[in-house]
Amino acid sequence: MRSISDGPAKPTTGEQATVDVILTEVGGWIGELRCASMGRLVQSNVSMTQMHVLWLLQHQGEMSMSRIAELLDVSLSNATGIMDRMAERGLVERVRVPNDRRLVLVKPAAAGLEALSQTETSKRARMRAVIGHLSAAERPVVLSALRSLRRALSAEVESSPVHQHHFTEAVS
Repeated sequence: MRSISDGPAKPTTGEQATVDVILTEVGGWIGELRCASMGRLVQSNVSMTQMHVLWLLQHQGEMSMSRIAELLDVSLSNATGIMDRMAERGLVERVRVPNDRRLVLVKPAAAGLEALSQTETSKRARMRAVIGHLSAAERPVVLSALRSLRRALSAEVESSPVHQHHFTEAVS
């Protein structure tokens, strides 16, 4: 018997084919949702990079400029340019740390929080319409499958050293 610490069992050829089909399906619907949400972002003049920064800040809280540059995989000067444009539009605020005035933290501003809210509202409305196309019998099956996927995702993310490295920052 395998324990959870052993990791997932290696799938058989038939199971691997099923995994590949699942990945194709999930990738397809994520791609369609991403494309659909892009229209909303273009209309509100928020770039994907700016939205990515807002999602990171929403998920992690305020961050230093160097941390944002690292997570975006850009130079500090490029991150500063991105933050300048976001600050001009009222999407983010820069805050100096009182006990170390050299350290500047970035947090979402009112317009940034509104952009996040609008994106979430739009996404929920789209998903509500999609779910409306499912039959009453299909909905509980989909719910059960999604809950299983969420549990598996949580287990994978929590055990991933990459996630722990990228989303753990000590502010000095």
